[in-house]
Formats: sequence, C-alpha cells, structure tokens
Amino acid sequence: METPIEHNILRTLAYFDLFDYPLSGAEIWRFLGFKTGMAQITRTLKKLVYAGVIFRKEEWYSLKNESSLTERRKELNRTASAMLPRAGRIARLLYGFPFVRAVCISGSLSKHCADRNADIDFFLITKRNRLWLARTFLHILKKLAFLTGHEHCLCMNYFVDEEGLSIIEKNIFTATEIITLLPLHPDETMQAFLDANAWVHEYFPNLEESRSAIQLGNRWLLPKKVFEILFDNRLGSWLDDYLMRLTTRRWKQKEEAQRLNIKGKRMGIRTDKHFCKPNPVYFQENLLNKYRQRITELETSHQFHISA
Repeated sequence: METPIEHNILRTLAYFDLFDYPLSGAEIWRFLGFKTGMAQITRTLKKLVYAGVIFRKEEWYSLKNESSLTERRKELNRTASAMLPRAGRIARLLYGFPFVRAVCISGSLSKHCADRNADIDFFLITKRNRLWLARTFLHILKKLAFLTGHEHCLCMNYFVDEEGLSIIEKNIFTATEIITLLPLHPDETMQAFLDANAWVHEYFPNLEESRSAIQLGNRWLLPKKVFEILFDNRLGSWLDDYLMRLTTRRWKQKEEAQRLNIKGKRMGIRTDKHFCKPNPVYFQENLLNKYRQRITELETSHQFHISA
C-alpha cells in the first residue's frame, strides 16, 4: 500500500461504502481523485483484491466481502431504470414553469440507484433574480401533489439562479452530486453551471465532459413566456424579494421548532437571493464526518495513511 493510486482507490470505495454501493472498475476510474488510465486501474484493482484489501463480486468492487451488496445493487439499478422515464416526464413539466432555465434529476436516481421508496429529486436553475418566484410557482404544484400522494415525485431540493451558479460548499459530497446530475437537456445554462464549478475536476481529474441527458420536448413554452413577461418588471422584483423573506421566516420557525419530515429527518434550508438549498448541517456534514471516520478505520486496520 505505497502508491497514490492505491490510496485513492480506497478513498473512492470508502465514500460509496457509506451507501453500501459497490463500484465497477470504470466507475472507480470516474470517481477517482487521481489522474490515471483505465489500464492502471485494472492492474491495481487486481493487486488489491489479491492482497485481500478489497473484494470483487462479479464486476463490482467493495471494501466489504458481502455478496448481498451485489444483489442489492442490481435491484437498485433495476428500480432506477424503471423510474427514470417518469422522472424525465416530470422534469419536462417543471421546465415549463416560468423563469426555470434548467432542470436536472439529482440525488440517488441520478446515479442510477433507487429503491422502491426513493424520492425523485431535482436540481433547478432559474433566471437571474427570479429564483423565489420560480420556486413559489413550482411549490404550488407540489402542494397539489400532496393531495394525490405524489409529493415524493416532486422533491425540488436545490435551487440556484444564473447569478449564483457556483456552489459554495466544495467537498467530495457536493462534487459527486454535481458530476452525476442528469439534465433535461444540456444547453448554455448547464454549461455555464459546469464552468462555474470547474473545481470538481480537483476531486475527479478523470472526469469526462460528456453528460447523459433526458431528451424530451416541451409543449408549455408559450404560457411560460407569457408569465415571464408579466413578472419581468419592478413588480416581479418586489415579489421575488418578498417571497424570499417570507420563505426564510417560515423555515426559520420550522428549524427552531426542530420539525421533522415524513421520514423522521430534521427539516431545514439555507436561503439567499441566489440560492435555496438544504441546510448542510442535517445531512451533508454528517455524511462527511462518517466518511472521515471510515478513512480512519481503514488506516487503523491496514496500517497506512490515506487521509481524505
């Protein structure tokens, strides 16, 4: 265990080990924090398997010698494949709302991994200084979804506008989420977002620029344009500011009351004129702490230094 590539493979597997999700050789190469070729990855994986440091089941590698992880992954992939067409149709609907400039499938589904109870998560980019109007229009739709029990299909967790494309938190979690986003259609808005977050290449230097996409047309562009004309003025600016203040106040009250969602997890968001995102304290920071702990466990058990 002397080479950087070996250490980086273990770091990569350690991160996905938090989700009990084994990786293929190609996926390890993609998520590796070390610039190298696939041939070198293949040779090093064979070495680590032979040494008993990692384990291979069929085409996937893991830090755990458990065949059940392979079967679980297969089931998660099958479920995700069945869910993606529906998620694409919903993304098309969301794109038809005023001031929405890009819609991406995010979360576990964007990684082709979902169980039967998984939410369909979305990352959205809005017109500059119209994030809160766009979010309000979209959340009216979500309120209607509650009436039919389909709110899990409309988890619009993260909004940025064209002024706030750069993600503030720069770590392995946010980098992973960014590179696995599945856009409705890659265009100049998505390219501007990727350019603003080019720092992800520091975490994933083998990252390829090509990106899969859900290619679907849209029939709602005329109403969208009409609404945008109606609110692309001083009234729209005032409403956007008002809705930001109103939402911030309501969510502050929820956090102070330690409200839980239907899954029993703490609720909280962080708000700004140019973004609305989950409070990183309630998931992101907890996950990163678990990741660092997993790295420490590996260092202790194998007697080498691979700090993240």
